[in-house]
Parts: sequence; structure tokens; C-alpha cells
Amino acid sequence: MKDTKCVHFLQWALPQLNLRWAGFRKVRKQACKRIQRRILELGLSDSDAYQSYLNTHPEEWTVLDGYCRITISRFYRDKQIFQHLHQELFPQLIQLAQERGDTEFTCWSAGCASGEEAYTLSILWHLAKFAQTYNLSLRIVATDANDYLLKRARTGCYQGGSLKELPSDWLAQALTKSDEFYCIRPEFREEIEFKQQDIRVTMPSESFHLILCRNLVLTYFDADLQQKVLSQIVKRLIPGGVLVVGSHEALPSNFRQMQAVQLGLYRKEG
Repeated sequence: MKDTKCVHFLQWALPQLNLRWAGFRKVRKQACKRIQRRILELGLSDSDAYQSYLNTHPEEWTVLDGYCRITISRFYRDKQIFQHLHQELFPQLIQLAQERGDTEFTCWSAGCASGEEAYTLSILWHLAKFAQTYNLSLRIVATDANDYLLKRARTGCYQGGSLKELPSDWLAQALTKSDEFYCIRPEFREEIEFKQQDIRVTMPSESFHLILCRNLVLTYFDADLQQKVLSQIVKRLIPGGVLVVGSHEALPSNFRQMQAVQLGLYRKEG
């Protein structure tokens, strides 16, 4: 499928899925390849025929929605975010947890893809020895709508391209080499629970000290869906807790209970 045809198709289809074309513009090739494969599976001639098929087969919209989930993820992505978490926000949030009498430090990685972000959090926590220093256990809930990606996350083995931004000493301490794969050591897996959840429909019920929802809601969802989902995310953040979004993302101005810490980081007032 030519790029111009795919662009035309996505600009027509995405708004009907409450998704934003602007978010897909630079990463559209991933979605276009999947859609082209689906067109061939259905025996259709082109995207115009697929558009007609969607108009007469409403159940196909669910299939298309699955093809429009972008799955780009890496360990230690946006290193300045993790550096700030390590040096500033984790100690502050740990102090908040202790003041509240919490025995567990809770994190939610929303839209976790293959688990790279959740494992990065676990590696950071353990190598910084926060548990021993503060006598506080860690719990990470990692959710994604894609069951295939979650199976990869639970396996915890990755090729080198996913790890190129991870500090070399972290890599040596947290992963072991197996053929062409690097696999997470057991001690960095124990506190992570992977769940299949579509954030538009369901979310974890508990409250969290730290929530990471990066390059998902604010990038791909339209304005109405952003408001709906973000409102539910913020409810799950404890007063004083921190929400991490993408380094090029910003919360809508009407979320006044959230105070910007630095680019991509917001603290819940309360």
C-alpha cells in the first residue's frame, strides 16, 4: 500500500476510533504494514475496498483498532526522566510513603508493551538499594491491551536493540546473555505483575505513588478520550504522587490538581 493511500485511510479511520492522526503521523508505517496484511488476508484489492468492508462489517473496527496500537519501547527510554526519578523523585516519593505509613512502594506502568519500562523501574530500584535503605518493598503493576506483547514481557528476554540506552553496568548486573537474547535475572522480576487491560476500558483499582503513562494517551487518543482516561488515571494517584508522561507530552491545562515538576513529570497536589 502506497504511503499516500495509507495516510488517506488513517485520516478517515482514526477519528472513528477516537484516535488522533497527529500522533500517528511519524510512526504510521507500523500501522500501515499491519493494515496491508489484513487487506491481503481478507482478499481485498486495496484500502478503498477495506474502507467499504468496514462500512458493511462493523465488527472489523475492533480488528482495526488492534492494528493501530503502536508498540515502540526500549529500556531506559528518555534517560533524563529516569535520572530525575533516581536522583530526585524516588527519594521524595519514598519519604511520602513512609510518612503515610505505607510498607509498599507502588508503581503502575500503563501501556507497558513488552515490559521494558517496568523492568527499567525494577532495575533502578534494586541497583539503587532503595529497599535496603528505606525498608520498603516494591510493587509494579504493568498493563497493556496486547496479550502477545505481555507474553514477551513475562518471558523477559530481549535483543540488543531494546537495550542500547540502558547503562552498561546495569545491563551486566540485571540481565544474562542467552544466544542472541538478554534475559532479566529473577530478582528483577519478582515485584512485577503483568496484566492485560485496555486503559480505555479498565484500569488497576488500587492507588499508586508513581504512574508512568508515556507516549500513549496524550499522543494517540483524541481530546475527549484523553480527558476521560486521564481523569481516571489521576484518581489512582495518591496525593503527592507523580505522573510521568512522554518527554514531548503535556497534560491539558484543565488538570489543575497536577503541578508540573519538569518536562514530562507532574505531581498531584493534595
